[in-house]
Amino acid sequence: MRKRIKKGLAFVLISCLLSFHFAVPARAEEHLQELDEKAGYMAGDLFVVRPLGIAATAVGTVIYIISLPFSLAGGNAEEARQKLVYDPAQYTFTRPLGEP
Repeated sequence: MRKRIKKGLAFVLISCLLSFHFAVPARAEEHLQELDEKAGYMAGDLFVVRPLGIAATAVGTVIYIISLPFSLAGGNAEEARQKLVYDPAQYTFTRPLGEP
């Protein structure tokens, strides 16, 4: 008789532990759905947009250096620096990850 009670208690205990184990992820799933969407944007930003921004900053710097004599002659060197170097660098390095 004691053996039956022990087996029954063990079965109930194991069942409770397993059911609690599966209940926690179900509750957290609602929160994870919101994070998954943002995580996708962050991953795309990190692996696609940021490298393109670094390349745009490098290319813009080269173009700025090449055009510098003409910009100085035209009086718009500061505007050229802003558009070709500072704006791409600011977009790449100071913008929060995953933001448009």
